[in-house]
Amino acid sequence: MTELGFLSGLVAERFETPRILKSLALASRSLAELKGVAATLPNQEILIRTLGLQEAKDSSEIENFVTTHDDLFKDESHDEPGLAPAVKEVQRYRQAMQVGFESVRSTGLLTLNQILDIQATLEETRAGFRKVPGTHLKAGDGRVVYMPPQHPARIQELMHDLERFLNEPEIFAADPLIKMALAHHQFESIHPFYDGNGRTGRIVNVLYLIQQGLLDSPVLYLSRRIVRTKGRYYELLQEVRERDAWEEWVLYMLECVELTAREAVRTIKDIREAFFEAKHRIRDGYKFYSQDLLNNLFSHPYTKIEFVQKDLAVSRLTATRYLDKLAQDGLLEKRRIGRNSYYVNTRLTDILTRDPMT
Repeated sequence: MTELGFLSGLVAERFETPRILKSLALASRSLAELKGVAATLPNQEILIRTLGLQEAKDSSEIENFVTTHDDLFKDESHDEPGLAPAVKEVQRYRQAMQVGFESVRSTGLLTLNQILDIQATLEETRAGFRKVPGTHLKAGDGRVVYMPPQHPARIQELMHDLERFLNEPEIFAADPLIKMALAHHQFESIHPFYDGNGRTGRIVNVLYLIQQGLLDSPVLYLSRRIVRTKGRYYELLQEVRERDAWEEWVLYMLECVELTAREAVRTIKDIREAFFEAKHRIRDGYKFYSQDLLNNLFSHPYTKIEFVQKDLAVSRLTATRYLDKLAQDGLLEKRRIGRNSYYVNTRLTDILTRDPMT
């Protein structure tokens, strides 16, 4: 096997232990079910937008950008003035995921240039890979626990190794889920950027599964699971560096995939049920029913008159009439927040904000 930086000396056979193979089977089965269930919703963009908001929120929370669902849903439009910094971070995460998804879907590759584009979208700056020494990772008590590569040439070399690992299957003949776990550890250990490494790495995870054909769209969001087990996540990253504890790391990531996929299956089934119930009620009860209107109500948990105007190409008066009628009849809940009126799809927001453990 070609030497690959942090993965030097590893062989695929190392990850064929009974524990890993059992966990791999469970994760693969859950992921395949997720891929199938996601395909049953007529408009995939609904899932990308709504589940993408949740993933962006949770991934940003890992980096201590904390926002509420209410703030996030009502401020999902990029043209809102005076957004809170945490909401802006969440918006940029979702935008970066979309940039990466469209690129991987069109090229079938996951390259350094794409990763650079993702990070640049997240940080709104194209600083590129680190060029100045001094980056180190600290524990909560301030101790330096890990010093990533410092020399720019070494960072470039390791990132090119990672690019090959992701795009040339013959280099390391392991299951894509195992390779995702290894690649994520390698990326976080290289720590190639001045900022945005964690969020960029979590986006790369999902894009790699799309590139490998395990998903058709970015509907597997691991960040919620990592938020719940944040301490264990960082502990296992470090144990690989200190004790070569690869098996425990891979098992952790496979469990994240399995549990997250199972949660996503339930969420998508519930969204699909709500979607078709709303479709039948609006189609049977209102002359102004259209697929574009239905898509709007499920793409924007908090929709606005302006959103309906744009999506349906109707006047403001007409959009207001549609939304007010749906609110009067209980299909939406009209809320006045500041100077804006929002029309909330409460069935959808209840699904998106519930505790997945319930």
